Amino acid sequence: MASDFRTILVTSALPYANGALHLGHMLEQVQTDIWVRFQRSRGNHCLYLCADDAHGTAIMLSAEKAGITPEQQIARVKAEHLEDSTGFLIKFDNYHSTHSPENQYWSEHIFGQLQEAGHIGVREITQAYDASKGLFLADRFIKGSCPKCKSPDQYGDNCEACGATYTPADLIDPVSALSGTTPVDKASDHIFFELDHFGELLKTWTNSGSLQPAIRNKLQEWIDAGLQAWDISRDAPYFGFEIPGFPNKYFYVWLDAPIGYIASCQNYCEREGEDFNQYWLPGGDTELYHFIGKDIVNFHGLFWPAMLHSAGLRMPNAIYAHGFLTVDGTKMSKSRGTFIMAKTYLEHLDPEYLRYYFAAKLSSGVDDIDLNLTDFVQRVNSDLIGKVVNIASRCAGFLRKKFDNTLSATCSEPELVQHFIAAGEPLAALYEAREFNRAMRDIIALADRANQYIDDKKPWAMAKEEGREQEVHEVCSVGINLFRALMTYLKPVLPAMAARSENFLQVSLDWHALEGPLLQHELQPFEPLLQRVDPAAVEAMVEASKA
Repeated sequence: MASDFRTILVTSALPYANGALHLGHMLEQVQTDIWVRFQRSRGNHCLYLCADDAHGTAIMLSAEKAGITPEQQIARVKAEHLEDSTGFLIKFDNYHSTHSPENQYWSEHIFGQLQEAGHIGVREITQAYDASKGLFLADRFIKGSCPKCKSPDQYGDNCEACGATYTPADLIDPVSALSGTTPVDKASDHIFFELDHFGELLKTWTNSGSLQPAIRNKLQEWIDAGLQAWDISRDAPYFGFEIPGFPNKYFYVWLDAPIGYIASCQNYCEREGEDFNQYWLPGGDTELYHFIGKDIVNFHGLFWPAMLHSAGLRMPNAIYAHGFLTVDGTKMSKSRGTFIMAKTYLEHLDPEYLRYYFAAKLSSGVDDIDLNLTDFVQRVNSDLIGKVVNIASRCAGFLRKKFDNTLSATCSEPELVQHFIAAGEPLAALYEAREFNRAMRDIIALADRANQYIDDKKPWAMAKEEGREQEVHEVCSVGINLFRALMTYLKPVLPAMAARSENFLQVSLDWHALEGPLLQHELQPFEPLLQRVDPAAVEAMVEASKA
């Protein structure tokens, strides 16, 4: 008999091993983690894999500046990234690195398949070259005055002053950002992936329902404009994998970064004794999903499916892109203290505040998400403390004082409890569709209903009247059963608060276990489940983030 449970592989984009994680990274990891935890809560076998993106000129240069090897730098940064993610309760099944034997094998293998099938070409290109450093310069390593507004000290691809985009050749008085010398033009052979060979495949793929409409439309524009060959090589010196058969040429970091998903999966499967092929070979009913930011859809939506298809590997079921994170309505800013590092946040505030706030804002769309710090304090305190925790704390006191921490033997409100249990399937559909904001809205509406029930019954008034003990017992027992349903539905978002609630309730908050009320069930003494957000802590975090 076939299992009703699904086997799912989920990834989020690989953080670059050249700096610390900030709240923009956490938006994506939290979105992915909530979806993964939801899948697990439904009994599905869901793997969440990630890795550090560990190659490229920037890593080589920053290691050189720090007086360490690139390998030492990427090991240190990987440990920091993992610590920050763990601090936000992100539960990876495996966190690997693109600088790994598995990734080298798969990069060479996929390149070999592309080459064999005639999808690789070689062309001479001319680039800016820093003769004093002996290095070809990427656009971001060239600075000069903007050709449009004449602002000085702008990067080689866009002006931060007026927003113009251009090529480094357009800059006025260009200099190397590495040495300050004037770059010279130098030609070299580069290796290209002939993406235009995959026009029909990519047309079919972009219209397959695997992409959000806004992302499909963007990719369709690129396809309609004519697919360009993709430069997948970089000249030595470069920190990465040398391309077989091309001495002193290295795979461009964006070639081996998505292959890191496959490498991390192989690393996991070999360690855990799982079947790697079920995840990456076509056929079978395993599902593959990538969560990414909208700025990298060209790599994941065009190059990646073409590479996978050519190498005889399976294409993703879907790619889920999200928008950027803004803080207080604008781009994150170091001067305003709104460019907040994950580590800085964790030094001041509980990670579950932000997990809940992100969930309350995230949808299946690609709109930007705003972290409004005033709204953040109010919403978390109102929804989680004032509504959800309030139900348990109001009822637990009576149960402890008068009823030995034990629920009543009968349920006086079976229809109300059943209404909360029946809400599980519609909420599951919202989680599945990544409509977390609607799920949170519906859960908090249920919390309002539970609080209204307790307000209407007034157990504190009943407790003062002779002969109404049983009614008090039943009202508070109903309240605890409603709280149990709410925390089951919030568990993917608030895993630590859910664990504390499980300890209090003495049950596992399992979606499938919500079949009826808990009767004559003993509780543990109630302990605070979550503290209120202190606005002073938010201010301290902003101060600590100011450049």
